[in-house]
Amino acid sequence: MILSIVGYGDPVLRKVGENITKDYPNLDELIANMYDTMYSASGVGLAAPQVGLPIRLFVVDCAPFADIEDNTPEEKEFLSQYKRTFINAKIIKEEGEEWAFNEGCLSIPDVHELVVRKEQITIEYCDENFTKYTETINGLAARVIQHEYDHIEGILFTDKLSSLKKKLIAKRLKNIMEGKVFTDYKMKFATKKGR
Repeated sequence: MILSIVGYGDPVLRKVGENITKDYPNLDELIANMYDTMYSASGVGLAAPQVGLPIRLFVVDCAPFADIEDNTPEEKEFLSQYKRTFINAKIIKEEGEEWAFNEGCLSIPDVHELVVRKEQITIEYCDENFTKYTETINGLAARVIQHEYDHIEGILFTDKLSSLKKKLIAKRLKNIMEGKVFTDYKMKFATKKGR
């Protein structure tokens, strides 16, 4: 089932997510719905707060990034198969060079800006079966994870922009809050009933 994506300005996007257990109601169904919602909106990641749930859960599928021109054959291969469910994730380390990449967000449609992040992360998480993992990931997959991880910490990519950039996009953010934006996926807006 395709869920509505919560738009910029909704308080749920600012909550730090709660850890969940295996007994979380309808968890398998929620994860399946989050993948369906992400794919239908052409996203590469989706966090539970973006569908209105302040819990530590996000999904990623980096396959759309596999075809970026500068990728090495190894990166293409890795990204084309990097699909994960992250539950109760904790980033332990961010390291390496900082690099900028043009990021967007399904909760903030039509806003894309350069965001600087570290190139490598080490993250602990549980998968959908509550099997624990510790992984070190770099490059675009690390960036997608960092972006989604920020969501479960109540942080948006726009928080990482300079004050000048924030001023320049303020009107667009206000329009999103008021539902004055068109998307080809279902959204719920902070000051408007969903469509």
